[in-house]
Amino acid sequence: MQVDVITDRDQWNAFVESEPTGNVTQTYEWGELRDSLGGDAIRLGALQDGVLQATMLLVVGEAPVLRRPYLYVPRGPVVADPASPALQALCAAAGEEAQRRGAFMLKVEPNVADGDTRWEGELHQLGFRKNRFATHPRRSWVLDIRPSDEELLAAMKEKWRYNIGLAKRKKVQVREATQPEDIDAFYRLYEETAKRDKFFIHPREHYAKILRLYGEREAAVLLLAEYEDKPIAGLIAVRCGPVTTYMFGASSNTERNRMPNHLLQWTAIRWAKAHGCSLYDFRAIAEVLDPREDLYSLFTYKQGFGGYSTLSLPTHDLPYSAPLYWLYRNTLALKRARDRRLHEREVRLHGARGGARPSSTSVAPEDKVHEGA
Repeated sequence: MQVDVITDRDQWNAFVESEPTGNVTQTYEWGELRDSLGGDAIRLGALQDGVLQATMLLVVGEAPVLRRPYLYVPRGPVVADPASPALQALCAAAGEEAQRRGAFMLKVEPNVADGDTRWEGELHQLGFRKNRFATHPRRSWVLDIRPSDEELLAAMKEKWRYNIGLAKRKKVQVREATQPEDIDAFYRLYEETAKRDKFFIHPREHYAKILRLYGEREAAVLLLAEYEDKPIAGLIAVRCGPVTTYMFGASSNTERNRMPNHLLQWTAIRWAKAHGCSLYDFRAIAEVLDPREDLYSLFTYKQGFGGYSTLSLPTHDLPYSAPLYWLYRNTLALKRARDRRLHEREVRLHGARGGARPSSTSVAPEDKVHEGA
């Protein structure tokens, strides 16, 4: 088994998109976003007789308090069989890369269902430890979009189906947006949304780059909802193999009674169907489905479209420096405990709904990819 740095985009994407463990955050283009994601990216491929058997997109992050680098594999590695020599070879190559860069750990979050004992067993054999603090949200809301449009609409909650029709009756128009000024319009809405719902966003160029890179192979779409030619909501979706993922959503503080977001999601679902996808991934919802939990309002919104929740395998870390990893885990635990206290205070002040981003039901909040400590 040979491990090489892969520079052929088509070769890489063809493999990632064909594997059940593939994910948009393991595609070739995701590594091109390293400026926004906070570090360099390395694409390692395990090959047998020149044929890819497994891939691992490594993003180099930095633990904020420790100020030391680590390697992160968002929703990866991509390999069909965790017992394959390919996984061991990739981890060995990642260890060599970590030594060159002085990284103190390798963090993986495979796109694998929780409870997969084969994956957990193999990761344990390789020296990985479970980390209860996920970087990428573990629970998502997913919709099987293979049924007909009529069947999909019938499976939605009545209010959601009504709101799709209401948006049309209230003269909301949704279009695929392709011009630079459309990205400007989306970003203005996104800034407005982030300010309202208090979540982190990247600079404008991050989203422009996603649309440009994935758009080169028709794997991304920007949809804008307009009323009287004025953008009032928008979303970005990206597809990887059979799955289209809802990445980012934005909405104005005005014209909310026209329910543009329901029509936007329905249009994105139909876009995914038209591009041959079988699943629509709404992405993050609360890991614990409790009204007091952060992101719970995202669950209440997304479930209205029908579908089901998925929970991925816990985060696994492979420490290269025991002292630094100990400091990292304890610092991260303190940070998460502080975040939890702040959230619980919001719940006490505003009630369960107030503590779970009451206005965020129409958007997908950003993932802070390199939370570290």
